Amino acid sequence: VQLQASGGGLVQPGGSLRLSCVVFGSVFSISDMGWYRQAPGKQRELAALVAGGSTNYADSVKGRFTISRDNAKNTVYLQMNGLKPEDTAVYYCTAFIRSAISYSNRYWGQGTQVTVSS
Repeated sequence: VQLQASGGGLVQPGGSLRLSCVVFGSVFSISDMGWYRQAPGKQRELAALVAGGSTNYADSVKGRFTISRDNAKNTVYLQMNGLKPEDTAVYYCTAFIRSAISYSNRYWGQGTQVTVSS
């Protein structure tokens, strides 16, 4: 199982980006999918997570970020609007995947850099 993230880049404050993450490999089921981020010198933190019909956002991104999931494509998206310099970080996608009847694990993507700067 592999997760491949894309969509990062450089954007000015107030701008928008859309991150995508696709799950490749043998997937029996996916419980949750989401995005964590890690800014320089800081710990990795949850940005947004979707599990079933429920979503969870960090307080700092509520009202600006929207997470969505396409189960048919095993893909999770993060629409980021109103970006601020403090959103600058490496964004990691994650998913809790059952790849066999009796095996589940949390997987991580390679990270995509988001830089918000004028």
